[in-house]
Amino acid sequence: MVAAKAMEIKKQLERLVKAIVDEDDYRVETADEAISALSSLKGLKLKKSLSFKLDGHGNLLDVPEDFRCPISGELMKDPVVLATGQTYDRPFIQRWLNEGNRTCPQTKQVLSHTVLTPNHLVREMISQWCREHGMELPKPVQDIDEEVVTNADRGYLNSLLQKMSSSLSDQKEAAKELRLLTKRSSPFRALFGESIETIRQLLSPLSPGQADTDPDLHEDLITTLLNLSIHDNNKRLVAEHPLVIPLLIESLISGTIQTKSNAAATFFTLAAIDSNKIIIGTSGALNPLIDLLDEGHPLAMKDVASAIFSLCSVLENKGRAINAGAVRVILQKIMDRVLVAELLAILAMLSSHQKAVQEMCELGTVSCLFGIIRESDCEHNKENCIAILYTICFADRTKLKEIKEEEMANGTVSRLARTGTSRAKRKASGILERLNKTGSITHTA
Repeated sequence: MVAAKAMEIKKQLERLVKAIVDEDDYRVETADEAISALSSLKGLKLKKSLSFKLDGHGNLLDVPEDFRCPISGELMKDPVVLATGQTYDRPFIQRWLNEGNRTCPQTKQVLSHTVLTPNHLVREMISQWCREHGMELPKPVQDIDEEVVTNADRGYLNSLLQKMSSSLSDQKEAAKELRLLTKRSSPFRALFGESIETIRQLLSPLSPGQADTDPDLHEDLITTLLNLSIHDNNKRLVAEHPLVIPLLIESLISGTIQTKSNAAATFFTLAAIDSNKIIIGTSGALNPLIDLLDEGHPLAMKDVASAIFSLCSVLENKGRAINAGAVRVILQKIMDRVLVAELLAILAMLSSHQKAVQEMCELGTVSCLFGIIRESDCEHNKENCIAILYTICFADRTKLKEIKEEEMANGTVSRLARTGTSRAKRKASGILERLNKTGSITHTA
């Protein structure tokens, strides 16, 4: 069948080449047809030569056609779906696009955009087929430049953003597509950085005070903001846009739990830049973040804790977090053994602030921290606990008695001074020195 098809193409190619050679003023279309025929002939040759693989025993295997890239004819290593729905191996279709082509090689359709979506189903089927035949799983090629942004992509983005000023159904459809595209495609995320106007268009359906009008639309747009903020070049653009921070704060208060979680995650990613930490802190975002932490919904807790931790790495935000009740909320969660590692890290960070230490002393922190040291297998948790206790030990003399009683009963501090991390050993030794200066103490094993 392949041989017959090749013969047919050869005859067509012979006719076309003869017309080009014999005619002084041949048509451009004739040359295009000849190039197309030659390409088809090459494809058949590749298909014939590359449609077989050796299995684990050295036997020839016929690779299923659905597993071969239509361009290379080879077993696909990284199958991706083009806008038209056809599947190709990423290196070959990416090279096709990088050469300036804006049509599907198979269907010849003009592409609405050039985003390549991983075809996980085909990838898994290929993996299974390789395992069944004792073949090594093909590894994706990593040297193809995926950061190509095309006019087709710009046009597609603009068409989606225009729908944000249309009907609710159009807005929801466009928002869903933008959420998917900004998750999958780094070049598409980069497109938003070309103009500040894109952020305004994206958020236009969410007028101030009405962010909860449609929960699905709200969630998709906030998640799109999250995806955009992942791109380093977008972080400043997103954080400094006057609509973004107020909308994220409102989302923490009034969104669905998934929207709240994604709003918190957006604050975390934006806070990778110190100047953004200041912008977010002065906007009042820490109050709703701490309120959300207090609510304790499992879906949002980790994103909220990450955002608070990142924001509190600057001194000004430590004070804001403490004034918003962070110490009480965090300590209660730790006592309930919720997200202990993450919250201990925040508490240790806040312990450099005098007001935070005062609140810790009033809230029974010492016994809580010693309890964690005794029961935990995590060295990092023990380290944070003893670091906080060290600060308390030097800030409030009234807590020395409680610390001394724990040491005499269980030898908790001296044990850490011998077996803890290097930082834990330093802090524990410092506490022991402090205790020794206040009176004699017998260390237990």
